[in-house]
Amino acid sequence: MTNPGGVAADQLRAFVERIERLEEEKKAITDDIKDIYAEAKGNGYDVKVMRELIRKRKQDSNERQEQEALLDLYMHALGMAQARREDPNQHKMQLDGQAA
Repeated sequence: MTNPGGVAADQLRAFVERIERLEEEKKAITDDIKDIYAEAKGNGYDVKVMRELIRKRKQDSNERQEQEALLDLYMHALGMAQARREDPNQHKMQLDGQAA
């Protein structure tokens, strides 16, 4: 159905309804994630650190290493870190299932 303005009302309504449905699903998922963080916090985990861990796991390994190297460089420049005397990858945890 096209009205005088040239807009296909049925198609527009279908798009809007699909978006609204997805927004509802997104809110439900967001609520579920909040519940998981609350459960983790109740078990003694630091939620802020968990969020950082999840953010880092999403990154490409090379991108993550580059950012960590820059952070280390900046911390040294500000006198916030001691010089490393060992290979920075030596004690790297396998958090994302990739070999260190």
